[in-house]
Amino acid sequence: MSVTIRKATESDAPALSRICLLTADAGASAEHLHDFGELPGLVYAVPYVKLSTTWGFVLVEESSDQVVGYIVGSKDTRVYERKVAEHWWPALAVKYPPLLAMKPADKNLLRNMHTAPDANVAFAGAHLHINIMEEYQGKGWGRKLIAIAIEYLKMEGVQGDGIWVGLDPRNEKARKFYERLGFAVIEGAPYGNMGLKFDDFK
Repeated sequence: MSVTIRKATESDAPALSRICLLTADAGASAEHLHDFGELPGLVYAVPYVKLSTTWGFVLVEESSDQVVGYIVGSKDTRVYERKVAEHWWPALAVKYPPLLAMKPADKNLLRNMHTAPDANVAFAGAHLHINIMEEYQGKGWGRKLIAIAIEYLKMEGVQGDGIWVGLDPRNEKARKFYERLGFAVIEGAPYGNMGLKFDDFK
């Protein structure tokens, strides 16, 4: 298994969308939960290769040139939220109107505009999303992706010298992964939000 990491580009959007769907149910496939399987990716992954103030890196299987994992995020969460409100959510609302028959998981994604808690933004301006296909998990690639993201964000001089992530409270495996790297619960934030100061990265 020969895997490399490179910067994400807009052409990676279909791969990001696929991986997002296959890991969207607390780390497992969410295909059965959605009538529109593209929606998880359109909310949590694809905007990060389409809009400004964002960054991303992908994990690529060299033999097939297939993207098998990614880490994406924004350098400034509040600016990102304004960008998606202006340039991303309106198009989704037109394409997937409320009266369109869809499963609850689809409707929930479209109802929730994902405004970050104030406590998260006070902790750090940058946030991330990371997903890796199951067969590539447990091999150190997640830590390597986060390490590369941290080095990039250090050079960018992001507010708070740290980063935060929101995770599904059901995903105990993910919580333990973040804890091993030095992430901790963000004081004052809802359960499932964890943050890392760069100097605390393990």
